[in-house]
Amino acid sequence: MNGPDPRWIRRYHRGPEAAVTLVCLAHAGGSANFFYPFSAALSRSVDVVAVQYPGRQDRHDEPQVDNLAALAAAVAEQVAVFGPRPVALFGHSMGALVGYETARLLEQAGHQPTHLFASGRRAPSTSRPEAVHRLSDNRLVAHVQELDGDAGVAEALNDPDVRAMALPALRTDYRAVETYPVTAGPPLHCPITVLTGRDDPVVSAAEAAAWQGHTLGSFECLTFPGRHFFVATHRDAVVSEIERRLVAVPTAPR
Repeated sequence: MNGPDPRWIRRYHRGPEAAVTLVCLAHAGGSANFFYPFSAALSRSVDVVAVQYPGRQDRHDEPQVDNLAALAAAVAEQVAVFGPRPVALFGHSMGALVGYETARLLEQAGHQPTHLFASGRRAPSTSRPEAVHRLSDNRLVAHVQELDGDAGVAEALNDPDVRAMALPALRTDYRAVETYPVTAGPPLHCPITVLTGRDDPVVSAAEAAAWQGHTLGSFECLTFPGRHFFVATHRDAVVSEIERRLVAVPTAPR
């Protein structure tokens, strides 16, 4: 592979002066364009790319991936061929788990990520049985809308045509998360910054703080106003915190 596959990796703005590439991974049912505003805000200092999962939008005709480890392996394969610029990972909700597993694979392969930002997701070590992926269509949509609050992320699900297109990927993503087996392994070496919403109904403060046990590097937990999709309702504050932690990243090859 000479470079990342454009089916997987989307770059909305070029940051030729950027010292680090930030790989963004979306929530269940989400897609790469969720991070377009992140890219626009960070492009002067950070090279932002977003992962497009199979089975949605322009990849709707490809099989969805209901195995989180397999999804992370595919992402790691793409990230490994980015080139010499240091790489950090940002994942929201399901994307935080994908980012964590991707970071583990990259470290095992000798491609040390500089940072993992885990947003809106409890630590892997705090997993608990859930079966959202088994809910009826209406109850699944209601669950997502309850998480959404006033963020507007799930607003499109009110359209019957959009709902019909989005539900298969949404259900598959929940299945991937809810069947994800946390395997014991060495903690990461890269720093982890956790971002959490103060009123997130599915992530407690203790569950967010438990990410500290997953790294030998530095750790911090940032709390923002808002619910599960605080990354949308308080995007400027989130982007500012990401940028502060990445602009000083050294430019040594991975």
